[in-house]
Amino acid sequence: MALVEVDAVGKSYPRRTGLRTKQQAVVENVSFHLDAGETLGLVGESGSGKTTVARMILGLVKPTQGSVRVAGIDVASASRSQLHGLRRQMQPVFQDPFAALNPRMKVLEIVTEPWIIHGTCGTADGIRSHAGCGELRRKAIHLLKQVGMDESALGRYPHEFSGGQRQRINIARALALRPQLLILDEPVSALDVSVGAQVVNLLRDLQREFGLSYLFISHSMPLVRYLCTRIAVMERGRLVEIGESEELCAHPREAYTRQLLAATPELPVAAQPTP
Repeated sequence: MALVEVDAVGKSYPRRTGLRTKQQAVVENVSFHLDAGETLGLVGESGSGKTTVARMILGLVKPTQGSVRVAGIDVASASRSQLHGLRRQMQPVFQDPFAALNPRMKVLEIVTEPWIIHGTCGTADGIRSHAGCGELRRKAIHLLKQVGMDESALGRYPHEFSGGQRQRINIARALALRPQLLILDEPVSALDVSVGAQVVNLLRDLQREFGLSYLFISHSMPLVRYLCTRIAVMERGRLVEIGESEELCAHPREAYTRQLLAATPELPVAAQPTP
């Protein structure tokens, strides 16, 4: 059974035109699946509906039509306890690594917060006091090492790190609950090319180590070709093409796919050392 099943989903929002309010579709009739251990690239220009699809999978937005199932559970109709369990199994990593981090929290508090919120250590109240306990600190040190950072980061604030380091912290936080699925929404687009390449190689290493599944959202065809098993191409809210990465990039059926391939330069990920 597929880990994620997106079945004919659509999402519309009301738009006022003069004296009338009409429904404007931002996603229309999108269907795909994501298997355990797979990396599916969801690619398209800004405004193509990629992030809206991701938010429906995460349960942050309810589809206007169709359904999204994660581990066999319909996300839109899931109970609170089911959603709580699902959100331990799927975690997002967002585009802006600085905006995603609380500037008032130290790294120790940031990476241990998921354990406290989900009740694996301490309680949701008094996060700062619990974050100082020895067990959480040991777990946090181990987590940071897995993303190529050391213990010295724990006592510092987000503004003290580079963009690439902040994204590593975001990834560490996402991995804290050992999810099955990471939803990566343009995770390297705000980074320099060389730094982004290092983060992409880190993601490949983590996937091999933990058997993770990725939904990788990007506007870069060469990047998703390098990282992804399959690629789904979105244009103006519709899924126009989907297939195995190498085959789709070598023999694209749609003119839009060919435009995306021609529009973005190669990312030198293969030449980067593993972090």
